[in-house]
Amino acid sequence: MGSPGHISAPVDRDEANRLMRWATRASVAVATLLVLGKAIVWWLSSSVAMLGSLADSALDMAASLVTLLAIRTAIAPPDAEHRFGHGKAEALAGLFQAMLMGGSALFLALQSLERFFDPQPVSQPTLILQVSAAAIVLSLVLVLFQSYVIRKTGSIAVAGDHLHYKGDLLLNLGVIGAAYAVSADIDHADTIIGFAIAIYIMVGAYGIARPATDMLMDRGFDEPSREKIFNLVLESPGVRGLHELKTRAAGRDRFIQMHIEVDGDLTVRAAHLIAHEVEATIGEAFPETEIIIHVDPPSENSVDLTLKELPEQKD
Repeated sequence: MGSPGHISAPVDRDEANRLMRWATRASVAVATLLVLGKAIVWWLSSSVAMLGSLADSALDMAASLVTLLAIRTAIAPPDAEHRFGHGKAEALAGLFQAMLMGGSALFLALQSLERFFDPQPVSQPTLILQVSAAAIVLSLVLVLFQSYVIRKTGSIAVAGDHLHYKGDLLLNLGVIGAAYAVSADIDHADTIIGFAIAIYIMVGAYGIARPATDMLMDRGFDEPSREKIFNLVLESPGVRGLHELKTRAAGRDRFIQMHIEVDGDLTVRAAHLIAHEVEATIGEAFPETEIIIHVDPPSENSVDLTLKELPEQKD
């Protein structure tokens, strides 16, 4: 998932909303099938690796349900109480996903340690292989569809779900490896793979929590995007300076606000035309973005303020 400044939406908003809804419905359906199948196999086999895969799928289902609700909220238009829209619902869903994954990883790690000191026999390795193979096929189809939706919409909530199911591909491969190891009488293989899965889930949780937290904390666009904005503004006719550039993202919605400096002797109409041209230029480079421009006359601090905002130049 890229930074807020690089999210693009090649399709119109209605089409993007439709794709996001279908992506969340598909993830809930796949998660439900995987949970039912893996629960039956774990009950019959007592495999801790399968337990780890089941726990991950159960969390995927819970996270997918939350994502489904978050997407419904995020695509709702602005209202009287939420003038900037509901885009941050996606970040809240991502943070919830990360919390679930962290708890799952801790539980699985403890179960793996317990099984290491108190080994239990693993049965039904053939059934484990069959269910894991089916899970890989379902997850692969879903991941490919989610990848398409993310490219078209830039949704952080769908990206979080995507990370879950992309991890499922590796997790199920790990379960298959554990089943083969058990068949070959390799000691503690099931336990070691279960612990490795716990570590993977924890790393994935961090990967989801970080961008979600950045969005909730109104982190600005990345440096290349800010530099691009500066260049576009300062190259615009009539602009003498730029300061107080602020950027943030809320779901797929992005916001840019700034103060531009123009000749103080210009009429209000002329200054407004300059600001309008700047807005149009930035809008072409950053579509689906709300741009707010305040016009100021040049001041003694205009150069200093502009330079402070510009990224450092490398020799």
